[in-house]
Amino acid sequence: MCTSVTVTDAADRSRFEARAGGEFAGFCRYIRTADLVVYPHTEVEPAFEGKGVGGALAHAALDDARERNLPVIATCLFIAGWMRRHPEYQDVAYQNHSRVSD
Repeated sequence: MCTSVTVTDAADRSRFEARAGGEFAGFCRYIRTADLVVYPHTEVEPAFEGKGVGGALAHAALDDARERNLPVIATCLFIAGWMRRHPEYQDVAYQNHSRVSD
């Protein structure tokens, strides 16, 4: 696992970007509306595969959705699989998310 993966929200590109050791390591694209967020694609550079970059991207993206109280539709197979392996994030899944209406 990479010891120093930094993930930032590159909102102008609608994606979270990961850097490891100062190098671009991958991204997680999103489509965010006022009502939900869709994660359609995650990509990790080959040199960083298996080093925790994808997990760091998933963690940051899902934490962001949780903070914004947005349900998640994960069409990206990586993000969907990561959510299945981390049940602590099931509350943000679209089908499990309940919004309080006024």
